[in-house]
Amino acid sequence: MKKLLFIHLFVFAALQVIAQQEATTKSGKKVWLWENGTWTYADNLQTEEFKPSKIPKLELPKFTKNDIIIQHSGFSLSYNELHEQANWVAYELTKEKTVKIYSRIDKFLEDPKVKTGTANAKDYASSGYDRGHLAPAADMVWSATAMAESFYYSNMSPQNPGFNRGIWKKLEELVRIWAVENEALYIATGPVLSGSLLSIGPNKVSVPKYYYKVILDYKAPEIKSIGFILENKNSNQPLQTYAVSIDSVEKFTGIDFFVSLPDEQEEVIEKKICLPCWSWDGVTPKNETDTIKQEQPSEENNFNKAEVKTSIAVQCLGITKAGTRCKRKTTNPSGRCYQH
Repeated sequence: MKKLLFIHLFVFAALQVIAQQEATTKSGKKVWLWENGTWTYADNLQTEEFKPSKIPKLELPKFTKNDIIIQHSGFSLSYNELHEQANWVAYELTKEKTVKIYSRIDKFLEDPKVKTGTANAKDYASSGYDRGHLAPAADMVWSATAMAESFYYSNMSPQNPGFNRGIWKKLEELVRIWAVENEALYIATGPVLSGSLLSIGPNKVSVPKYYYKVILDYKAPEIKSIGFILENKNSNQPLQTYAVSIDSVEKFTGIDFFVSLPDEQEEVIEKKICLPCWSWDGVTPKNETDTIKQEQPSEENNFNKAEVKTSIAVQCLGITKAGTRCKRKTTNPSGRCYQH
């Protein structure tokens, strides 16, 4: 989406975000994809079969010469001096980079590359908020330098402890699983720095209400993407509840992602989301008959929860050890039974 319509009202942007979730039609068929106001049947969904080309720094969102762009060994970021944190942090995560070589150091430092200065320990002290990583330290285990740089305050954002140690951590862990399964992923993540925000510390570090993450698998023969928007609070909802298209994240944040993609590819890839195209093992509700709640921002920028009943069972998408499709029936929104 090369020509973003700049959203002047945060409320308007919030209303455009539609959380992706399972639904059923009168015919009993399952639908998974919300695209331009139309649900698409899961049976018809396919990942894109464009021919990928070699694109340097594909993970970088759009930026201007006036933006403060910082390049570190493991990630790049756009620093927002007003809010004393990054607008976005972007990096490529490969299967090889998930292999642990170096451990966490937990040494938080100001970023020497941000000439205007960053937040520091005094800002977070006794604030009640965690120093939440944007680029996870666990994604930087491949390099001692990258690990150390992941603890710069430019990569931190004030996160509710339940959020940081709960659903945000679960999403980070899931993305690493996807990186192994898909060989390489391009990732951009950050806070939503819009609207009236609280602040902490002497440097007035803004406390975001929402965080986002966008992920691109740009590898033949199946190219796919997915986005997430999560509220900065504890949640026991399944991660699928927060899955949205890249277009939805762009409308919500005002950031143009994956701008290096060819126009015809970007338009198609970013407007689609295919939940069954990603594995969700270990992140779905324990009880497959549980009600899944669909969440979307309201005019007050709080999530309204609308219950979506998973009443129609379908054959599991999983593959058995014998190489055949699993015969179990499931109502799980991942399309997989408890064993897959």
